[in-house]
Amino acid sequence: ITGLVLIGILLVGFSYLSRPSEEQIAAQKKYYDSIAVVQQQQEALKAKTEAALANENKGAAAAADSSALFFNAMHGTDSKVSIQNSVAEITFTTKGGRVYSAMLKEYKGQDKTNPVVLFDGDDATMSFNFYNKQGAIQTKDYYFEAVNKTDSSVTMRLAADNASYIDFIYTLKPNSYLMNFEIKATGMEGKLASTEYVDIDWTQRARQLEKGFTYENRLSELTYKVKGDNVDNLSAAKDDEKDLGNTAIDWVAFKNQFFSSVFIADQDFNKVSVKSRMEQQGSGYIKDYSAEMSTFFDPSGKQPTEMYFYFGPNHFKTLKALDKGRTEKWELNRLVYLGWPLIRWINQFITINVFDWLSGWGLSMGIVLLILTIMVKVLVYPATWKTYMSSAKMRVLKPKIDEINKKYPKQEDAMKKQQEVMSLYSQYGVSPMGGCLPMLLQFPILMALFMFVPSAIELRQQS
Repeated sequence: ITGLVLIGILLVGFSYLSRPSEEQIAAQKKYYDSIAVVQQQQEALKAKTEAALANENKGAAAAADSSALFFNAMHGTDSKVSIQNSVAEITFTTKGGRVYSAMLKEYKGQDKTNPVVLFDGDDATMSFNFYNKQGAIQTKDYYFEAVNKTDSSVTMRLAADNASYIDFIYTLKPNSYLMNFEIKATGMEGKLASTEYVDIDWTQRARQLEKGFTYENRLSELTYKVKGDNVDNLSAAKDDEKDLGNTAIDWVAFKNQFFSSVFIADQDFNKVSVKSRMEQQGSGYIKDYSAEMSTFFDPSGKQPTEMYFYFGPNHFKTLKALDKGRTEKWELNRLVYLGWPLIRWINQFITINVFDWLSGWGLSMGIVLLILTIMVKVLVYPATWKTYMSSAKMRVLKPKIDEINKKYPKQEDAMKKQQEVMSLYSQYGVSPMGGCLPMLLQFPILMALFMFVPSAIELRQQS
């Protein structure tokens, strides 16, 4: 009874604390129409430009405005280019040279007919800010040219002239949700500021991909990994934001319950600022994510900027396999929430492997869960049996304990009463903790299964 009451308090308390307030819901409705947001973006860009040009010659005369360098790229046709492999299809737009949509071939949307599309069109934006003496060059304002196109790779080129350009090189790995992304300058030395970094603005409205808004919303959160440290996240229950300052970040993820869009930098992200806003139920979206960051960029072109995108499922072993052969681990498998450290260890090394073994038999997921539950009950049976036996012995001894209580009614005889009760317990082999300790031993195993099921993408859309 005590265990059930505590679990009930835990669940009710968590549900109460994690729900958004009326003020938060009202605030997010006004978010997109807010003039203040636009003003903040303009002020932030101005501050970035001033910082980037601080070491430049402020007395140099401006021969042309900031658009002069890529004047020919100011006008063009917004066309779409796609690359694909066996599991994903990524589409790019020449306006901004960015990823336009991401489709996952092996997973179905809510209609269970069409493939999952993580984002499309204006659901997501990404702009890179380069600098010269006249100001900021925002790639979202320019038209790129698609060159060197193959089935699984494409180069989006922002050209100043035939000998001066910036390439965005996208390459999908075979049978993988991971896409290499390089930024390489050619002939741009002297035409861009000597600052060795590029600023990045990335946003995405995370679509509601599952039927249950409340539950998916609870498990959708902006997540990031601090270099050489742990994985952290913004609140999933309310609007949240964080300025990480000069902390080096390995990756930033815009996470849904079962899928994620992850941006990874080999040369680390710095000056990272992340935001997460709640979306209204019925809008078709779960969260509105945004991230501002900087990373290494060599204007001379001698060293490319190495980055990656992951558009794919939150599948533990798929994400863990991305660390194979890497010296510095990304630990993207932490996107799959498996509970607190001890419970996570049980899930990682036992529950997942047993689940995969059972799934390999070709059984329905309902039968797999049934067998897994029976196996767990068998595993905890010795501890459960001890709990039952301890409880039974305590019930049998209750009349004798009542007699002892009557024998020593006074407070000053409490020590004698305690000694006689313990002697009785010893005589019949009963431990007062005999019912509690076995329950504590089986609790982590039961909690591991409880944490695993909501995060297992294999159970998605299964009857």
